[in-house]
Amino acid sequence: MSRRRQKGRQINGLVILDKAGGASSNNVLQQVKRLYDANKAGHTGSLDPLATGVLPLCLGEATKVSQFLLDADKQYRARIKLGVRTDSGDSEGEVIAEAATDHLTEVKIKQALRQFEGDIEQLPPMYSALKRDGVPLYKLARQGITVEREPRPVTIYRIELTDYHGDEIEIEVDCSKGTYIRTIADDLGEALECGGHIVSLRRTKAGVFTEADSVSIETLTAEKEQLGLEALDQRLIAMDEAINDLPEVRLPDITASQIKHGQAVMVRHLPADGLVRMYDEEQFIGIGFIDDDGKVAPRRLINTAE
Repeated sequence: MSRRRQKGRQINGLVILDKAGGASSNNVLQQVKRLYDANKAGHTGSLDPLATGVLPLCLGEATKVSQFLLDADKQYRARIKLGVRTDSGDSEGEVIAEAATDHLTEVKIKQALRQFEGDIEQLPPMYSALKRDGVPLYKLARQGITVEREPRPVTIYRIELTDYHGDEIEIEVDCSKGTYIRTIADDLGEALECGGHIVSLRRTKAGVFTEADSVSIETLTAEKEQLGLEALDQRLIAMDEAINDLPEVRLPDITASQIKHGQAVMVRHLPADGLVRMYDEEQFIGIGFIDDDGKVAPRRLINTAE
């Protein structure tokens, strides 16, 4: 039986989208895939519909580096309304408790934020994309079903109060993958004995990519209408940019050919261990690792055929 041919162009690279509020990550992914007429696309960890900001999207072979962006550190800016707790931890949920905030001061809020610094454990919210028996928790939550969740370790590298006005505050958070900012908002509200929830949330950085690297759906759409696919292609970021924190290993053509056939090879000046970016001369060919024999071996190879 012949293999069904994929529709769309074989195009490889990253689009750093500035996601607008109200849309799901999968919805904007499909929009970008259609705009580029790409045959394959994937995102690097979803943003809530409420959230905006940096959402790296992978086209074609770039989907092979998506896991590394999923595992990367993130940065957020969040506005939190104190005095009101919701069942979802954000403004789209039902109010479940209200309390006065006139006892709060900037000093008290900053002191409360200190407890979130460093290595902490978070209980994932019911309104999350985590799955139980294949069903996303948020779907269960919408049915009024609550299931037990295990706390998860995350790291908060930095958390700062950047604005305080009335019963609303703004915070900036640098954190590890898997951190739920809505959980921080809810837990902060509990610590301040008044409740709290997310009013707005913006991801300002994902891995090496920042707001300055991002582009909106509206801009992409307008450029395609005015200048065609070539203009969109010029916006693509090379997939190895996503992992430029890994050491690079440049291989002679013959050695690269061995790697492409799954063999581990000995190369001079290799790191002692860990993952590396591999190049056939100047062309990125994938991600490798240093094996027990001190050789570089393929971990995730890129299809470099035109």
